Amino acid sequence: MKRSSVALRWATACALVTATALSAPAASAADNPYERGPAPTTASIEATRGPFATSQTTVSSLAARGFGGGTIYYPTSTSDGTFGAVAVAPGYTASQSSMAWLGPRLASQGFVVFTIDTLSRYDQPASRGDQLLAALDHLTTSSSVRSRIDPSRLSVVGHSMGGGGTLEAAADRPSLQAAIPLTGWNTRKSWSNVQVPTLVVGAENDSVASVSSHSEPFYAGLPSTLDKAYLELNSADHFAPNSSNTTIAKYTISWLKRFVDDDTRYEQFLCPGPSRGLTVEEYRSTCSFG
Repeated sequence: MKRSSVALRWATACALVTATALSAPAASAADNPYERGPAPTTASIEATRGPFATSQTTVSSLAARGFGGGTIYYPTSTSDGTFGAVAVAPGYTASQSSMAWLGPRLASQGFVVFTIDTLSRYDQPASRGDQLLAALDHLTTSSSVRSRIDPSRLSVVGHSMGGGGTLEAAADRPSLQAAIPLTGWNTRKSWSNVQVPTLVVGAENDSVASVSSHSEPFYAGLPSTLDKAYLELNSADHFAPNSSNTTIAKYTISWLKRFVDDDTRYEQFLCPGPSRGLTVEEYRSTCSFG
């Protein structure tokens, strides 16, 4: 799917979502060959497991090139065709285990997910961005599940310096379909060259990568014409992404479904998006009435 086409469909869907819900039939797989799984509901995107059974396989550091190995989680079924893929990077000093909860959760929604270890636990964001891209290359060319992956539908997620790395990866590889920095950390604030739809997730009580110094400047530093959103977790700290978190999961799933799978059925959760409440401090986006 061409990027311009995706952007146009995003704007059009936002403008017409209410009318569509009232008068038009649901989209079908024939309309979108990337659509995977049943029509979403709030309950389905908040569930700890989605409709796909999953399996996993390990990639040792000896088999990895340009990153430190990791674990691949993937839908077991092959009857639906290929899936989009996402590489997930941990934060400073952390290992893949800190993001392990997200692997099966995303895979069960219809993605191939690679939670990686970095070459060094002290690698900076630019290096982590390179390693995310190396992991995606491994997934699509060398991994045992490569035949299950659509190499044109790839994305990146990361925590802390891994989140900063997702922005670096998006800047370096504009063919990515989505990027999601989770309580990201990076000294670089301007991302005017990024062309990848980006969901920035910050945490209100983050004392390591405060939203005023990191997530908010990241969002502001992305192009105003980009498909982008900013989600701030209410009363959460820097380490919120390191354990099962329904709010992070539901909007990560929705963003990946919308932009990796081009599935406009998930538009309803992103545009206009959540109101301020128990788990959300703030949400803003570039959708037409967000």
